[in-house]
Amino acid sequence: MGEEVLDNNMSKLSSSSSLSPHFILVHGVSHGAWCWYKVRALLETSGCSVTCIDLKGSGIEPSDPNFVVSFHDYNHPLVDLLTSLPNQEKVILVGHSAGGISVTEAIHKFPEKIEAAVYVGATMLKLGFHSDQDVKDGAPDLSEYGEAYDLGFGLGMDQPPTSAIIKKELQRKILYQMTSIEDSTLAAMLLRPFPLAITKAQSEEGKDSERVARIYIKTLEDRVIKAEQQDAMIKR
Repeated sequence: MGEEVLDNNMSKLSSSSSLSPHFILVHGVSHGAWCWYKVRALLETSGCSVTCIDLKGSGIEPSDPNFVVSFHDYNHPLVDLLTSLPNQEKVILVGHSAGGISVTEAIHKFPEKIEAAVYVGATMLKLGFHSDQDVKDGAPDLSEYGEAYDLGFGLGMDQPPTSAIIKKELQRKILYQMTSIEDSTLAAMLLRPFPLAITKAQSEEGKDSERVARIYIKTLEDRVIKAEQQDAMIKR
């Protein structure tokens, strides 16, 4: 996966953080804490403290994604975790793909607890999806693959869909085209539908949120949040 670090704030973290920085890793839709296992191993081997969380209806969190009714409900595990941290502790939040939306809300709610926010090929919008431009820049457009999603209708077939997952036959092509067949096979066994409530994610601007350092790592071969979308969000 091609990557490019677009912010020099990363070089400042070693001097401003403790000797053992605490990373909180936030997955994208359909994934869970499990998707960070290689990154977690590398960070912990380097002496870092690492927490990987499951957002609501994700990973091994038992909620049915069809009944996660709002983005704030979906993001509640991250909010709970940050609330539980001691006031003097600062963490480095890392979000991948749609995990960036969760990271952004956390910045607005807990700027005093966040040393830096790292977006890895992630949605980085100031306040979520408030405009058509926000959707264009920050939401996946998989129309080139045709009907890319299997939909869930938790409220009944006569109601709007409540969850979605990329169709099994497209998962490797869209999500894991640069991944080993072993890892993509494992991921296919662990993916879950995600609550469509996340597509309406909006945050309220928090005091001092602009003080949090933001670092963007571009994923140049990404087929979900494409490189041109990443560029557009970085420039905003």
